[in-house]
Amino acid sequence: MSGDSSGTGDRPRTRREARAGDQPTRRRDEDAPEPATAPTSATTAEGGAATDAEDVVTPVRGIRLEGIAPAPAAPRPLDDAAFPAFDAAQVPPRPPLPGHEGRHAVPDPSAHHGRLGTADHSAIREQWRAARGELEGHVSHARDQFEQANERIKQRTGRDLIVAILIGVGFGLVLLASLLFIKELFIPIAVAVAMLGTYELSRALRAGGRRVDVVAQLIAAAVVVLTGYFAELWLSWVVLFAATSFVAVWRMIGQMIAKDGRTYGDVLADVMIGAFVQVYVPFLTSVALMLLNRDRGELWVLSFIIIAVVADTAAYASGLAFGKHPMAPRISPKKTWEGFGGAVLGSVLAGALLAVFLLQLPWWCGLVLGISILISATLGDLGESMLKRDLGIKDMSSWLPGHGGLLDRLDSILPSTIPALALSLLLTPWTVS
Repeated sequence: MSGDSSGTGDRPRTRREARAGDQPTRRRDEDAPEPATAPTSATTAEGGAATDAEDVVTPVRGIRLEGIAPAPAAPRPLDDAAFPAFDAAQVPPRPPLPGHEGRHAVPDPSAHHGRLGTADHSAIREQWRAARGELEGHVSHARDQFEQANERIKQRTGRDLIVAILIGVGFGLVLLASLLFIKELFIPIAVAVAMLGTYELSRALRAGGRRVDVVAQLIAAAVVVLTGYFAELWLSWVVLFAATSFVAVWRMIGQMIAKDGRTYGDVLADVMIGAFVQVYVPFLTSVALMLLNRDRGELWVLSFIIIAVVADTAAYASGLAFGKHPMAPRISPKKTWEGFGGAVLGSVLAGALLAVFLLQLPWWCGLVLGISILISATLGDLGESMLKRDLGIKDMSSWLPGHGGLLDRLDSILPSTIPALALSLLLTPWTVS
């Protein structure tokens, strides 16, 4: 035991102990005993090299090392079966960060292959301007041609074609909506048409020198029209007789109060004309409501209106294109036999199609309906033309631009209510189930 401790005291100092003794910041109490160092496996001959390396890289607790850097450990290459050696040149380069492509990137000529330069944008703008200018030129040319054609039609017929078409389409849509969805909606339309037509005709007659009482006419017209839908058929005739009597009495009382020396013949003419107003506008409108009140009556109303409109339009178009021979030059000089031929074809075709697809009738019933509506529509048109010529006016009013007055469009529809109601009573048993 004593030999071991003496041997330990006489052994040479290690490098750690030598460094510790050379540090200026190290203070050691000389009287303090030197700590004993126990032999470890690091002092053996086999572990000498490991101890020296540990002394170099590991600082001693409490001792500040200055100017000494630890020796880096030599990397061991991973070259075995699990980690084969690789070539660094085969590693792809790191892609640039978003937003930093153009800062340090080398310009690539192929990258601008699909892009457009300033010259290309200018060329595209020039082409666009040229195409737009050409399109505007075509539109302007077409508009000029249409306006010239419309002006020629206006000079020949006295109608503005564009406005007339727009008003006709609008009124037709309202009529279709009322008859196809809820047929009761047609009642206020019929009442409004009858009241406006009565007022328009009364004003035209007064302008022609006739004494027509507008207030009495409007009161009687409202009663006659509403009776057509809400009363029996026989009661409508009674109401018509009462309405004409009411208008006649009102006129005679008014003449007695006026005392203007008017002759008996003129007074009688005023009374007869007042009765005619009630028959022509309110009563014929009430006949349409009588037809509406029947089973599937809205389809019959729609059918006869369509046939009358088709006949009028076909006569206008064919007369404008081929008209050379006047039909009634003293009554209506612009009506031609060529236009009447077009009306015949249009009404017969429309009647057959409506009978088969809408009214569920045989095709020959459609022919009868079309011809009947054509005759009544033509007579109504000629009759109103005769009335306007007698009054010395061209149109009943100017309420509808492109059409004239309301009665100028109803002159062929109002008389057509009579054959429509009669044929609905006669042809209903032929309905195809």
